[in-house]
Amino acid sequence: MGIIDRLQADPGLWADLSAGGTPLVEPWDDDHVRVTFLWRGDAERTRICWGLWDDLTRIPGTDIWHLTRVMPAATHTVYYLAHGDGDAMPRDPSGAGAAHVDPGNPIRQHFPADPLDPTDHDVWASVLRLPGAPAEPWTGRRPGVTPGTRETRTLHSAVFGGDRHLVLHRPAGVPGTGLPTLVVFDGHNSREVLRIPETLDNLVAAGRIAPCTAIFVHLPEAARDDELGAVPALRDFIASEVMPFARTTWGTPDTGGRNIVAGASRGGLAAAYLALELPEVFGGAICQSGSFWWGPDGEPEWLTGQVAARPRADVRFYLDVGASETTPGPTGATQVEVNRRMRDALRGRGYDVHYAEYAGSHDYVNWRRTFADGLLAVNRSR
Repeated sequence: MGIIDRLQADPGLWADLSAGGTPLVEPWDDDHVRVTFLWRGDAERTRICWGLWDDLTRIPGTDIWHLTRVMPAATHTVYYLAHGDGDAMPRDPSGAGAAHVDPGNPIRQHFPADPLDPTDHDVWASVLRLPGAPAEPWTGRRPGVTPGTRETRTLHSAVFGGDRHLVLHRPAGVPGTGLPTLVVFDGHNSREVLRIPETLDNLVAAGRIAPCTAIFVHLPEAARDDELGAVPALRDFIASEVMPFARTTWGTPDTGGRNIVAGASRGGLAAAYLALELPEVFGGAICQSGSFWWGPDGEPEWLTGQVAARPRADVRFYLDVGASETTPGPTGATQVEVNRRMRDALRGRGYDVHYAEYAGSHDYVNWRRTFADGLLAVNRSR
């Protein structure tokens, strides 16, 4: 008898079944497990959001809600529970409210508010890490690796008409000038959640990549949709303000393609756009779950169409996307579909493209792990 059948027959088994935490994970086959999400409480509707999007079902005559999915054993993702029709993320880890973390799951991901952005706020999610999920060998602090140095600078942007914040990172033990630069969007989450500084420090210390400095670009959350993407203003901001700042500060190379640009979601779209627009500056682009569905004036997948129309340049691309990103987006296409089409367009034009699909969704716990793969794929030394 399955878990839900047992609960339907005897709701009193709730305490025993949930004692070890939720969700419940059972064997299925060599590559999959059966995952049962459970919640107990009064609500008109209960849903799981983010890594999965689906409704839980209430066991008649009880306050027990459930959802069972067969999932790849390698899955690593985040999720939260929401009641009613809203889907705003939980603001605290209490496990209560209109949207909340799974109270039976002690593993949680904190997305701290960006102190440089007064419009930002803390949010939380629960973490689902199934038995076959890949390890994260590069994200933690390693013994013997000295953390790099960090400083915050404010750059007045004529392009955007106001101040924009940059956080600079330089791995320990590398020259202070003359190194290529890694430009990363969504600077706060990229540092605090993706742990890119630690990943960069570890890879440089291990000799796996050529040393580089990093600039984490902070754009206001309220302006993110306007400023971050395949838009000329972002190109001008990076080309005429951020990179000249990097040259003045660190002697970052003007040309030669040794610099790298990186981002996730809309930042992934922006990274690909800048590499195509500024190949003399960026020789590598790391695009994680890139929002390639986007286009100006509603034109779907505009940047993908631009690939064939531009001269091929010496740029390496790393693209990845979650195999579970199969919910149709604003244009009706899924993230998996638009990323595959961008991959094919780039390869068809002769670009060096490393492409991967991971067992997960549109979430930071996967981007955190795969960012090292991106650096290894596109980093070059000349």
